[in-house]
Amino acid sequence: MFREFNRPHRSAPAPSNANVIDLDFNSERAERDNAEQAQIDHDWLELKTQLHEHLLDRLNLAVIDKIEEDELRREVSGLVNEFLKTEGRPLNSLELKKIIEELLHEVLGFGPLEPLLADPTINDVLVNAHDKVYVERGGVLEKVNCRFRDERHLLRIIDKIVSRVGRRIDESQPWVDARLADGSRVNAIIRPCAVDGPSLSIRKFAKVPLTMTRLVENGALDENAATFLNALVKARMNILISGGTGSGKTTILNALSSFIGRHERIVTIEDAAELQLQQDHVLRLETRPASPNGSGAVHQRDLVRNALRMRPDRIVVGEVRGAEAFDMLQAMNTGHDGSMTTVHANSPRDALSRVEQMVQMSGLELPHSTVHATIASALHFVLQLTRLSDGSRRVVSISEVTGMEGDVITMQELFVYKRTGVDENGRVLGRFEATGIRPKRAVELAAAGVDMSQISFRPGGRHEN
Repeated sequence: MFREFNRPHRSAPAPSNANVIDLDFNSERAERDNAEQAQIDHDWLELKTQLHEHLLDRLNLAVIDKIEEDELRREVSGLVNEFLKTEGRPLNSLELKKIIEELLHEVLGFGPLEPLLADPTINDVLVNAHDKVYVERGGVLEKVNCRFRDERHLLRIIDKIVSRVGRRIDESQPWVDARLADGSRVNAIIRPCAVDGPSLSIRKFAKVPLTMTRLVENGALDENAATFLNALVKARMNILISGGTGSGKTTILNALSSFIGRHERIVTIEDAAELQLQQDHVLRLETRPASPNGSGAVHQRDLVRNALRMRPDRIVVGEVRGAEAFDMLQAMNTGHDGSMTTVHANSPRDALSRVEQMVQMSGLELPHSTVHATIASALHFVLQLTRLSDGSRRVVSISEVTGMEGDVITMQELFVYKRTGVDENGRVLGRFEATGIRPKRAVELAAAGVDMSQISFRPGGRHEN
């Protein structure tokens, strides 16, 4: 021990002049490489801009949608080669192929966004500025090597997206909700509200909707709970799906709707049509914003009221946000059993409070006791979804609305996701299990033909996720 303390101290060797020179040289080389790459990127964007303008002058845009893609590709290739030869800008075969693909994206699609939209591993595309683009893969955000030429280029792509669904965006209406042809959700906001320039957010939807079987395989819930949810839909129980932004509410709503019978008439109501119901007998309704002069707006409440006159068996509202909540509850209470909707909330109890607040937005002077009684009578079950710290999305609670005690809505939790820790990779560990409480509506479920023996309500998890 004492020998350790008395050991002579050895100072670290001073860096030699050669090492200092090497560090300086490497730093200068890195800066020079970055500057050269930035110039190459700038030159590439400039060339693509010139080619794009050349194509717009030469192509007949009025009939471009009617031309086969292979034929259009040949025509674009010919015009590009002609332009490059005239300007004396030779490209090798890989560069030529790349620039033709990017030009086709500009002409037919959404420019630099096209490769990101085509990538099945990407869930979200987030454009913070024309030169700052992020994506989400597996719940993790990462910056990608994708950029627009300038703000004007980004604005043109945004306008192209929103105009295809009859929406508009300008200084008088600087934000908009829209959708892509595949149902992907789009939000855009521009100056003056977006201080640093136009911003675009795209929540992509899977080409093939996630089924309940896939959700079980992914660990969103277990097979026992999935069987129970299947029973609820078939027994025509009214279901409220609650969760935060990006927790998977629309995904679970799509999965639940797959259990609806093929011969039932379904009316869906959304701000931006994104539900992917697989039945044939579906009527899709979508709200409409006001025209530039402030008239012609169609709100969700208008569509819910109209849906009642369309002889629906079930009404599915993508998300209740305002006064339409009262009309939705009325529909659930007057013969449209088995209806479903979603709401932004952090717990089942908060979800009911949010619905109460939205009912009060309808302008009706109703006593709290009446509102509570309406909610307790209309809603049967509440699903709570959460996006965990590792990016995974889980159903964390299935609760039953059991009635009223005095002026309070009573609930009981039937299934719950219990977290047990985090592994070395940051993945959340846990299990989905029953709480041991049987649903109060077990008799109604059995009367609807549900085999209750297939569902276990005994406490104890089955699957470690």
